[in-house]
Amino acid sequence: MDLRLESITHRYGDVEVVRDISLDVPSGRIVCIVGPSGCGKSTLLRFIGGLEQPSSGRVMQIGEPAEDSINPLTYVFQDFALLPWRSVEGNISLILRDHGVRGERAERIIADVLARTKLSEFRKAWPRQLSGGMKQRVAIARALAVNPAVLLMDEPLSALDSQTRELLMDDLITLWTRQPFTGVYVTHNLAEATRLGHRIVVLSRRPGEIREIVEIDKPLSGRDMADPDLVAKQKHLWNLMRAEAEAADKELVDE
Repeated sequence: MDLRLESITHRYGDVEVVRDISLDVPSGRIVCIVGPSGCGKSTLLRFIGGLEQPSSGRVMQIGEPAEDSINPLTYVFQDFALLPWRSVEGNISLILRDHGVRGERAERIIADVLARTKLSEFRKAWPRQLSGGMKQRVAIARALAVNPAVLLMDEPLSALDSQTRELLMDDLITLWTRQPFTGVYVTHNLAEATRLGHRIVVLSRRPGEIREIVEIDKPLSGRDMADPDLVAKQKHLWNLMRAEAEAADKELVDE
């Protein structure tokens, strides 16, 4: 299933947050959205997921999700959003139960996503027993359990230390390589964007407009961050963002 954003503009009261955003998200590709603080990255993600409606413009789903897709648009959040009174498998089973999936089918799905996210031996563990990286793996496993047509990721690694972030990026690449999914990935981290994105959308400071769309045609599984081409892409992204990031920071301090 492809996504298409057409002329998305949104205001909160007198504040224009995003302006005239048009964007295609092709099936089986990860589109990263980057930009300075307050430029509307997470707001766009909420529009895509249907959590909010823009002031004008529309988000279209083109094509149909797979027949076994339980929830076509599914989020992975920065703060894990795990229920502390439910075990690892309990957090995953709850979302399946909400969609009417129980019994043997639920057990098969849980076993599969735990294996894919390297969590099988932690099935009975409680969130309080897990590291930040393990908690985010549970959140990813929970999202994969509903076999989404599009995975919406809102800075999912920003709360993690650098080593854990590297491991989780490896895991996401492995998951995509084994079974390509469509993803929209919001991040402020340009290294993450060039590591995970097939297409990188650079937004201006508020009101967020598309400054440039940068394509990366190298396979995810073969990307070496020391590759001169990827280093050049990252520098280019920073050159696009630097002045506006500094301006946005001053705006936020002054408010």
